[in-house]
Amino acid sequence: MLTRSDDLEILLTVVDSGGFSAAAEALDIQVARVSRAVSKVEKQLGVSILNRTTRRVELTDEGRQFIEAVRMGLQHIQQAEEDIMQRGELPKGRLRVDAASPFVFHQLVPLIQPFKAAYPEIELELTSNEGFVDLLEKRTDVAIRIGKLDDSTLHARPLGRSPLYIVASPEYLAKRGIPKQVSELGQHDLIGFAGAKILNRWPLKGLDTINPSMISSNGETVRQLVLAGNGISCLSGFMVNQDLEEGRLVSVLETEKLVNTGREQVNAVFYKSSSVARRISAFIDFIQPQLTL
Repeated sequence: MLTRSDDLEILLTVVDSGGFSAAAEALDIQVARVSRAVSKVEKQLGVSILNRTTRRVELTDEGRQFIEAVRMGLQHIQQAEEDIMQRGELPKGRLRVDAASPFVFHQLVPLIQPFKAAYPEIELELTSNEGFVDLLEKRTDVAIRIGKLDDSTLHARPLGRSPLYIVASPEYLAKRGIPKQVSELGQHDLIGFAGAKILNRWPLKGLDTINPSMISSNGETVRQLVLAGNGISCLSGFMVNQDLEEGRLVSVLETEKLVNTGREQVNAVFYKSSSVARRISAFIDFIQPQLTL
């Protein structure tokens, strides 16, 4: 090999983080060290891998092909090292998990303590993003995604289906009345989502997109608004099942609902050649049977 694996790791971090300074911060090394490593790889190979601009770096055509091969090769090496070192042992090391904040609050947080008891050597790092995250850019190992998947480069493990409910508080319905038909929603305060327009397409017959009177980018905020009697919204079962069971929320228009819209799907997604496969499998195998979707 002309290049060193540590230099290649630095190069990958530059690509994934979008710049030399960001890579240095992520790796906790000096920017000069990052610059030297990248220049060294380019000199050894005799090609330009990165185009530098004042704002960020971009891969050249040769660099893009090289990076894909390097990423896969380093992952195979790391996986081989982990397999031989951890043979017969429980998985260990850091696992970065990302999910929308409502899923973290309602589904993952209750499972963290028993998971840590079962796998004490796995260091969990939980992040919350309301939209889809780029696993590479955010340095995420596994993400929980709700709805249809379009990215073919990711491997998916189905976790189950979470039905959608049109919900309101008993107090709101006592004041404003219970809608019996979809057309009656125009007489009510509807709480929707900012940004992701698909979340404002409620699974109701003859309804395309709602015109919300109040919006939020955060699903848990929407739930709290509904609980406080501010209006009607459409939320996933994994958020409101307990509220429905305990009477804090009421489901309406059940006979008008469409059963399968694609938004009910819940998946764990990760890269197929991930070097943390054992940690990912341990995490998914543990949480899946205990989720209340």
